[in-house]
Amino acid sequence: MLQEHSGWVVAAAVALIVLFGLGLAGRAGMRSRSRSAPRRSAPWRRRPHRNEFRPEGVVTEHPTRRAAVIVNPTKFDDVSVVQGQIAQECARLGWAEPLFILTTERDTGSGQAKEALSNGVDLVCALGGDGTVRAVAGALVGSDTPMGLLPMGTGNLLARNLDLRVDDLSVALEVALTGQNKRVDVGRLTVDTSGEDQRPVQHVFLVMAGLGFDAAIMADAPETLKARVGPAAYVVSGAKNLRGPQFRVRIKVDDQEELIRRARTVVIGNCGKLLGGLVLMPEAEIDDGLLDTVILSPKGVVGWAAVAARLASKKRKGHQRVDHHTSASVQVRADRPQEVQVDGDPVGKARAITAEVLPGALLVRVGAPA
Repeated sequence: MLQEHSGWVVAAAVALIVLFGLGLAGRAGMRSRSRSAPRRSAPWRRRPHRNEFRPEGVVTEHPTRRAAVIVNPTKFDDVSVVQGQIAQECARLGWAEPLFILTTERDTGSGQAKEALSNGVDLVCALGGDGTVRAVAGALVGSDTPMGLLPMGTGNLLARNLDLRVDDLSVALEVALTGQNKRVDVGRLTVDTSGEDQRPVQHVFLVMAGLGFDAAIMADAPETLKARVGPAAYVVSGAKNLRGPQFRVRIKVDDQEELIRRARTVVIGNCGKLLGGLVLMPEAEIDDGLLDTVILSPKGVVGWAAVAARLASKKRKGHQRVDHHTSASVQVRADRPQEVQVDGDPVGKARAITAEVLPGALLVRVGAPA
């Protein structure tokens, strides 16, 4: 029993090293496409919203501008208290009484965001975790209405990648109400469960989507555990899934020749920052019109330790366990079903995924540049 327990301690330690190694990663491996590649234009781009032409802190000239706040009620013991705080702050900054719409188990933000748009609001804020942000963003893609981020989750990855505060709701709200608009890219992921589906499911992602080990970590980190221990829940889950087998993948990057690899995980990123300021893809930018793909191919615990060491070395030369690519689209087909995650939310198992970038498809409220 002592030996078995020690083995899990070692595995957990390696998992932690890997997670931190991923955060320091990105510079290892070869990149398949230069950042100087021309940016694709967004076919739906309309005339910029009128607020984009206004200086910081002046959103409209009319004092009755109104925000909608899409609230995930599971994040609060008493939703009415936080609603009162937000309403008070809106009044202080010259905004009308906000429109509050609560998410439900069946509709995590998309329908509520569409309802907000139909009410003609000037701003739609997502008050919740990464899942709420992603659902709200999906409804706002292609619109001229900006999204404000009021992060209340475990990861809050989009906010971190935009250098927004994730530990102070009042500061986040002030940025949302008085900040500037920024157009960012959105990833669109098509998930084909069997590899032959006639009607595959589509999701948007703002930060990262993945197939394999990283998605298994998300699937095995229940909300109850995350609520108790926060990001450490992912370390526990990582230790559980560390010893899984490799799988064979066929990967097609843009129109290049198909690659065949044995892998443990394939991560597709719109931007690269993880928890704690760690960076998986240091060259990934949220507004460059490109996606970054990382393929990790360790074998066993020793292999993961080698991957972590390789990633931490930040060498640019190619490596059999770490492979990097940059593209506007990528197709991944596995030899057997693997867990899939979208911005940290598990969406089930699939044989094939396809990701493409939607350049400048979302308008987000950010702080003024320093």
